[in-house]
Amino acid sequence: MDVERPCHRGSTLIFVADFPDSHLREPGSCHDGEMSYVRVDHPREHIALVTLDRPERMNAMAFDVMLPFKEKLEEISADNAVRAVIITGAGRGFSSGADQKSAGKIPGIDGLTAPTIALRSLELLDETIKAIRRMHQPVIAAVNGAAIGGGLCLALACDIRIAGAAAYFRAAGINNGLTASELGLSYLLPRAVGSSHAAEMMLTGWDVHADEAARIGLVSRTVPDAVLLDECCRVADRIAELSRPGIELTKRTLWSGMEASSLDAHMQAEGLGQLYVRLLTANFQEATAARKEGRPPLFTDSL
Repeated sequence: MDVERPCHRGSTLIFVADFPDSHLREPGSCHDGEMSYVRVDHPREHIALVTLDRPERMNAMAFDVMLPFKEKLEEISADNAVRAVIITGAGRGFSSGADQKSAGKIPGIDGLTAPTIALRSLELLDETIKAIRRMHQPVIAAVNGAAIGGGLCLALACDIRIAGAAAYFRAAGINNGLTASELGLSYLLPRAVGSSHAAEMMLTGWDVHADEAARIGLVSRTVPDAVLLDECCRVADRIAELSRPGIELTKRTLWSGMEASSLDAHMQAEGLGQLYVRLLTANFQEATAARKEGRPPLFTDSL
């Protein structure tokens, strides 16, 4: 791990602590009918590429970014043509976490005092993290640069993380005199990298660069920056070839396994999912026939 870089402090909770001032600032958001900081493209018909598009602020997590981001995720989740989702950031960063200059504001806060506004703000950010997890499609984080504070949390909420060579990760809260625990970080990070690596990241606030992130399991692998999106699309293409219910149920059991009360309970959930796809589709028979015939399987997800 490297000693922290001096800029982009990034703790999501900072703008909540500063909320009595920051919530009064005018955001430039799609809710104002002026601009959107979230872009959705389709590099393939079955892939949605969601880009946090505020590069001048390193895609910081202001509310006028997070509100449309969460809304877009929910729309894509309901789009049956999309089989996989890629999340990335515009410019040289994935997301630098909190926006220190202007947090923007959330709707529905008229008449509320600062403590309640802070609670509502945290709820919105929490729901954004959970919206990634709830998506029907697998979500791939294409980490193209800084993933700091809340940006690290966004990446961890994704099912798969692939890093460009310029990527680096930081649990920033501890550097700001706060805790490093925010937006599920103390839950997700140990499960991704193990307790010792997670503790070192969260207790020191040091940067973890792309190669080390791959070594400790924070990302699946590191690729050259120029081919990062191509590699993520390659993974998404493979996912799209496979059974839709098989993929959705596998994603669910991967996440539920983190919360299972026992091995027995989780094995029961796995078994029910396997039986569901085995008995209600002809996918297994198709896979067997395809192997015998030397061709790729074509899963119809039906009997």
